[in-house]
Amino acid sequence: MRQEQIWDDEAARGYDTPGTGMFAPGVLGPTVDRLAALAGAGRALEFAVGTGRVAVPLAERGVRVSGIELSVPMVERLRAKADAATVPVVVGDMAGATVPGEFSLVYLVYNAIANLLSQAEQVACFRNAARHLGPGGRFVVELWVPELRKLPPGQQATVWHTEAGYIGLDTYDVLRQRVVSHHFRFGDGREARVFRTPHRYIWPSELDLMGELAGFTLESRHADWTGAEFTEESRSHVSVYRLT
Repeated sequence: MRQEQIWDDEAARGYDTPGTGMFAPGVLGPTVDRLAALAGAGRALEFAVGTGRVAVPLAERGVRVSGIELSVPMVERLRAKADAATVPVVVGDMAGATVPGEFSLVYLVYNAIANLLSQAEQVACFRNAARHLGPGGRFVVELWVPELRKLPPGQQATVWHTEAGYIGLDTYDVLRQRVVSHHFRFGDGREARVFRTPHRYIWPSELDLMGELAGFTLESRHADWTGAEFTEESRSHVSVYRLT
């Protein structure tokens, strides 16, 4: 399925979880704090802006935020929170769509760059970020680290989260560097609802090379938005690239 088919009306309606998950204050607060500091007095552009989870509170901080989003239903959910004057959005692919003007910050959060399913598209995304930035501008990418060390021989899946009524697992195709995330939600009955999203996973070193091809240098890499040290045990990273 194409990404615009995956992120349909049903997916958009169920995306926001106010106060919990990726909308929890402990998750969202540090994200907005760091991005606001990086944007400074300049403009910020969010690739895959979605329902405005980050863009809306960032705009409330006084940062001039624009977005690019492929899914019309996701943009419609954003519009219930902020109008087009507050958070302008261009509907299109983040690997090629453009927004007028110059920005000091372009950012991609919550693994969104992995929604691009080929290396060529991911490189194009870096180049599109560079196209929007002024000299010395920054491109920030939040991305998970592939958990291939958890795959014993012959096994193709890892369970990455469990809680009451929910199981999240990833199935890997290591030949094509693809992963499909499966989200199972269930109650007391026999039936469960499943939501699947395909991704192309990227190693940190590969991400750095993509940045170099687009004219960036790696400025910093941390394990999270609070600035925790990135180590071999880190499950994700926040990488800041600066346009040279």
